[in-house]
This record gives sequence, structure tokens and C-alpha cells, in this order.
Amino acid sequence: MTVLFPPSLLTRRDLLRRSCAGVGILGLASALDAAGLLGRARANGGVGDSRRAPHFPARAKRVIVLFMNGGPSHVDTFDPKPALKKHEGEIPDGGHAKLGYMPSPFAFRANGESGVVMSELFPHLARCADDLCVIRSMHTDTPNHEPALLLMHSGNQQPIRPSMGAWVSYALGSENQNLPAFVVLTPGRPVVGPQLWSSSFLSGSHQGMAVNTSDLRVERMVPDLANPTIDRAQQKQQLELLQALNREHLEKRPEDAALEAQIKSLETAFNMQREAAEAFDLRREPEALRATYGPTTFGQSCLLARRLVERGVRFVQVCYIDSRSNQPWDTHQDNDKRHRILCPDSDQATAALLADLKTRGLLDDTLVVWGGEFGRTPYAQPTKADSKKAVGRDHHPFAFTTLLAGGGVKGGLTYGATDELGITVVEKPVHVHDLHATILHLLGLDHEKLTYRRSGRDFRLTDVYGTVVKDIIA
Repeated sequence: MTVLFPPSLLTRRDLLRRSCAGVGILGLASALDAAGLLGRARANGGVGDSRRAPHFPARAKRVIVLFMNGGPSHVDTFDPKPALKKHEGEIPDGGHAKLGYMPSPFAFRANGESGVVMSELFPHLARCADDLCVIRSMHTDTPNHEPALLLMHSGNQQPIRPSMGAWVSYALGSENQNLPAFVVLTPGRPVVGPQLWSSSFLSGSHQGMAVNTSDLRVERMVPDLANPTIDRAQQKQQLELLQALNREHLEKRPEDAALEAQIKSLETAFNMQREAAEAFDLRREPEALRATYGPTTFGQSCLLARRLVERGVRFVQVCYIDSRSNQPWDTHQDNDKRHRILCPDSDQATAALLADLKTRGLLDDTLVVWGGEFGRTPYAQPTKADSKKAVGRDHHPFAFTTLLAGGGVKGGLTYGATDELGITVVEKPVHVHDLHATILHLLGLDHEKLTYRRSGRDFRLTDVYGTVVKDIIA
């Protein structure tokens, strides 16, 4: 028998000291990995900064998410429930709705050759019916805005994971090295805020560039594009000197992902001075085309989204907030009145975007996603004064509707179904994880292979869930 350590040389104290040293090394490795300092080549699962190819041929090259922050009412928009009239005022089982079921006051009709049904509040989208895939069977895990928003954007209810746009940037990068791969257009700061476009433990270069669209002048959206004291040639000299110092520092620390991200960010910021001044300038668009999108912040942001994807930005997210009231789709009160205000704005802009993309030959490989974090209850929610006037609808995670168009999905399709009152999904359920898996699939990415190794495990957008909804893929 071979004795590694003579008994006289390995006391109990020695054993504890050696064992504790091993545990310390494990803790250090975990800390370094969490900081991104153990290198990406090992951790990125074959996809990342060094590779921009999808896992398989993609149907979509880019994504535009039109996010209806707050949650539109599915029973007032794309999921008609005439049975609500029959049961009007009846209290659901459990008695959690004091005023009972509330029918929608809006008429619904079939549109296009495909007969896609939608509310009268969407006359412009009605003309795009044959391009729409209407998923009526969406559901999520939580009825509260913050966790539902995080789940929809990052696949997790806590603010600890990269957003979908960051994952797409990490996997595919940008088609234009002078612009970010991921841009977020938002008038002000929505609920939760930057966590909705965070890169989390991915490199900082994949975080969404948030653009405040409250003022659509290019110098306001992207400030400091021009240096007031030195010209571009002098700026380039400064950048080259700074980057030379950074790279010399990086050579001694080849696994410093944070420093590498900083170098990339500086280069992108410099290159953006020329490209962004043109890309974000809506004044370059014909007035007639701008008018088709509508004069609102959301309408002009949709036009800006088209300009960005046209120039190689991979993932653009447009956050909806009504510019007149500065309110999202959170219709706890005045549900009917609020939808009469919110829907026309979203309707005109979304339809204009689809038509514009189609005219330019971009819709076939641009996936457009329209929807919120959940739906609204089919029963009424009383006002604070417990009045039957100006009633609203509460949060409803059990069933809601999401629209897809272009990018390899079947147009003119209504997928899934809810029960006769719009309470629960009864046919072909689609969870948020399934939606994420399907979006990645359309981009040519296997959601189970798009991983990042951290703290000893592989992370992905869909975590351990998600099934591609193949029935909606053309």
C-alpha cells in the first residue's frame, strides 16, 4: 500500500488547513467567474463575441419588439368573448370580483382573406390581418407588473438575468459595427427600468442602449455626438492613444472581460458619432411617410425602429407609453375609455411599421412582436370609491394575446384559444418561455444551446424550460 503522507506528517490541523485552502480556491474561482474574469471562450457554449453565425439557417435576421407596457386587455382587442354579455354582473367563483363579469363594448369583425378577428379599435391593423399571427393562448407566472415584466424580458422574475435583447446580441452581434446590436426606445423610464435591457453577467457590450424618446430631436436622443472643442481627427488621435494603453494593459490580463468590453464600448461610441447622427435623424424621412406612423412618440419611435434595423441593429425594443397622459396600458380604471385612447395610437403605428417593412422587402426577415406582460381580467375592477362608473380591469396572467408578424411566422393565423369567458387557456398554451424559445429559433438559435457558463452551471434565456411553437412557423 502506498502512503501519500506519513501519519506523523499529517495531523488533524494539517488536514483542516489543506481542506480549507481547497474550499477557498473554489470560492475564488466562483468569484472570478461571476466577475467574468475566467474568460468567455470556455464559457459561451460556442456562441458569443468570437462567432456571429446562428446554429442553423435563420428565418429572421432581426427583431422589433413593440412592448405594450402595462398589459392590454385581450377581451377588448384580439380575443372576443360574447359570452361575457350573457354573464354580465355575475360574480366569478371565489367572489374576488365585486362587480362581476364585464363584456367589452367594442365590436369585433373578421379581417382579410384569413378572417383574423380583432376589435374595431384596430382599423389599420385590420388591413394587415393576413400578415399577423395572433397567439391567443399566452400565459405567464405572476400577476404583478415588476416580476411579470422581468419574466417577459429576461425569462426570470428577479433582476438577475440578461434580457432577451442581450442574449441575441451575445449570440449574433450587430450587422453594423458602428451601431449597437441592441437598442431600446423608451419615453422616460418604464417600471423596473434598466433591468429590462440589462446584460447582467454577459459582457457589458451586450447591454441595450437606452434612448429617451421623450424628445425626438437627434441631439436630444443621442447627446454629445459632436465634441464642441476638437474635431473628429483629433478625437481619433485621443482614442487611438487611449486604446493603445488599454490593449497593452489587456495583454497582461487576457481574461479580463470587463476591460475588453470597455475597449469595445469606446470604439462603438466613437464610430457612432458619424453613424448615429444619420440613423436617429427622423427629419431625413419624407413628411408623408412620417405622417403614416402618426405624430405621437410611439408612432415616430416605430419609424425610428425601422431605420435602425435597416442599418443593421439586431434587436430594437419600443416601449409604449401614451404621450398624452404619460400612462401605460394599466387600465385599473376607465378601461373602456383608456382603450379608446391607447389602441388608435398603437394601431396606426404598428400597421405603418408592418407596411413600411413590407414595402422595403424587410418584413420577411424581420420579426415583429406586439404585446404586454399579461392580460386584463374579464370581470370588472371597481374604482377606489367602489363606484360602478369608470370601472377598469385588473391584472390577468392566466391568459392574454401576443401578435407576431414577419420573420418566418405564418401570417393570417390565429393560434390557441381561451375559454368562453377569457379566463384560462384551453387550447395550445404558450408560456413566456415558449415564446422566447420560438423567437430564438426564428433567429436560427437553439435555445438549449445558447448558454453562458457561470458559477458552475450553464445559464440560458429559457432556463430549463421552453418549447418551440413549431405550428406557427411558416
